[in-house]
Amino acid sequence: MAPPNKKIILVTNDDGITAPGLHALVEAVKDLGEIVVVAPDSPQSGMGHAITINHPLRLDKVEMHGDHVWYQSSGTPVDCVKLAIDKILHRKPDLCVSGINHGSNSSINVIYSGTMSAAMEGAIEGIPSVGFSLLNYSMDADFSPAAAYARVIAKNVLEKGLPTGSLLNVNIPNAGLDEIKGVKICRQAMAKWVEEFDERMDPNKRKYYWLTGKFINQDKGEDTDEWALSNNYVSIVPVQFDFTAHHAIPFLNTLSYEL
Repeated sequence: MAPPNKKIILVTNDDGITAPGLHALVEAVKDLGEIVVVAPDSPQSGMGHAITINHPLRLDKVEMHGDHVWYQSSGTPVDCVKLAIDKILHRKPDLCVSGINHGSNSSINVIYSGTMSAAMEGAIEGIPSVGFSLLNYSMDADFSPAAAYARVIAKNVLEKGLPTGSLLNVNIPNAGLDEIKGVKICRQAMAKWVEEFDERMDPNKRKYYWLTGKFINQDKGEDTDEWALSNNYVSIVPVQFDFTAHHAIPFLNTLSYEL
């Protein structure tokens, strides 16, 4: 394990231990500290903040390229962070980075994202944490521009930390490094999925369903992550795990609760 004065960086994801984005992220941050990778043994996209409670978890050390320590787990992205802290590192790392995800985690997608939930688990534990996503779903995606920005952002967070209770949601447009205009600090756009279930019939005449839908951006603000990405900027949205709607407290205090 790392010497006492060397930073430890936990790297995880939701696309699985073999995902190109994970390997690109490891390469991006490998010179910033001692790298320990703990990732799911299979894709876990859309798992959100799920944890495993009804069956045992497996955790296996695996051989991967480089001198880094790699583990794969049968659990969720959040399980990976919990296992890393308790069973591998035996202390909190100095930085937790998650990704680089295949596809966007902008706006409402942050709620469903396993990538961001792994980073959020790190933040819950008091670890400066960042989730990275590239707006490209292809397994042949070029992660080099995303990796370049991931390194710069990770270095800043490792050196300066983050405000208590916060983490960063970073999305990178699907563009060449010379096409990306820079970084925008943004708010989360007011956008959502309009979903439908495609009903089908299996050979046994039983109905089954595939989730389909389209993404609708209802927010025209030029300070949002969706605007930044559509204009070839890297978006950085500071998010938090305190879900309290503080602005609603004064209203709720005006109501009567007498039985």
